[in-house]
Amino acid sequence: MPDPTELDARRRRLVFRAQHRGTKETDILIGGFVARHIASLSDADVAALEEILELWDVDLADWLSGRRPIPPEHDHPLLRRIMAEAGSGP
Repeated sequence: MPDPTELDARRRRLVFRAQHRGTKETDILIGGFVARHIASLSDADVAALEEILELWDVDLADWLSGRRPIPPEHDHPLLRRIMAEAGSGP
């Protein structure tokens, strides 16, 4: 995990938001992924992450756990990466 002091303000804010989603399940699924990978995400992935973090926790938890498929309008490669790392994706 990168040293938070080495990240720019945008990325530090995203790590905090990802780890404080409101439900423990999404804090773990999303927050852990973001903490491990934030430093290596491209600018496009950071923008996608900002959009992902705007989605409802219940939907994210269902999609990332494989309980429901990701709808086409939210099916982004970054969300698939998070899902795969959580052990629920292809």
